[in-house]
Amino acid sequence: MRIVVTGASGFLGRLLADALLRAGTFGGEPIGRLVLVDRVAGAGRPQAGGPLVQEVHGDLVEEMETVFAEPVDVLFHLAAAVSAECEADFDLGMRANVDVTRALLDRARAQSRSGGPAVRLVFASSIAVYGSHPDLPLPPAVSETTLPLPRSSYGTQKLMCEHLIADCTRRGFLDGRVVRLMTVVVRPGRPNAAASGFLSGIVREPLAGLPAVCPVDPGLRVALSSPRRTVEGILRVAEAVRGTGPGRLEGPLPVNLPALTVSVADILATLRQVAGDTVADRVTVAPDPAVEAIVGSWPADFDHRRAGALGLEPDADFLSVLRDYLADHR
Repeated sequence: MRIVVTGASGFLGRLLADALLRAGTFGGEPIGRLVLVDRVAGAGRPQAGGPLVQEVHGDLVEEMETVFAEPVDVLFHLAAAVSAECEADFDLGMRANVDVTRALLDRARAQSRSGGPAVRLVFASSIAVYGSHPDLPLPPAVSETTLPLPRSSYGTQKLMCEHLIADCTRRGFLDGRVVRLMTVVVRPGRPNAAASGFLSGIVREPLAGLPAVCPVDPGLRVALSSPRRTVEGILRVAEAVRGTGPGRLEGPLPVNLPALTVSVADILATLRQVAGDTVADRVTVAPDPAVEAIVGSWPADFDHRRAGALGLEPDADFLSVLRDYLADHR
């Protein structure tokens, strides 16, 4: 079995690659080759990969020939330009998110038409596909049947890709599975350009002895998922057998991963509880209307019965999320 991960040098890409290598199998079949694709060289290579791992570096569109040089069985498409980047540069978002995804779909379709296996394509989407509008407010709890109404270019681009993948699946070109990710917290490493990046920064930086800025009202409620739960959810949706009944992937709808709903104030209070006043006082609240407009448009409350039918549950509380981070990144 040949599995491809795009965005493999990113945080989630590295975790996903590590999880696949630890398992050694996918859907009960041994993994013969794990192809890690990213613009950045080396950063995504798992230490224990050995001969199973192949790295592909460079622009994904330009590297399609290498990616599809041999049949692809499963493709995890994590590569993307993130929310604040897309809002600042519309053309960048369209190229990195829509054009690249379209190119992958074209190659997957060509593989199937030439007699190769139908690619199982797992697409990392986002809760940014949702948004509240005065004429169409969000319901008390959002589900996969809630009409997406994105309020950012990033959310719009993700939704466009979802529809393309759904249509290609309907037509039998591939087996597309869409996983809508919650905001992943706490992300280690350096800050990225995501509008929601501050939700990790207000924990990560103070713990490292650095100041951090909270650009939203602490009363803002957000939907989160820890890295561990996020990778678990991606793999569960990817490996699920299609059909009806417990543990099976039923119907064409995306899967919203389970959400832990907390306020920013809850996050800061948990940080203070665990790390003390000196650490927590390194956070300064300085609202930024641009960030508040993007993050505040995303829903915070979810009906996750669809994910629950696959055996997925949200994190218990933010204290458990923070303890996981401290255990993994001492």
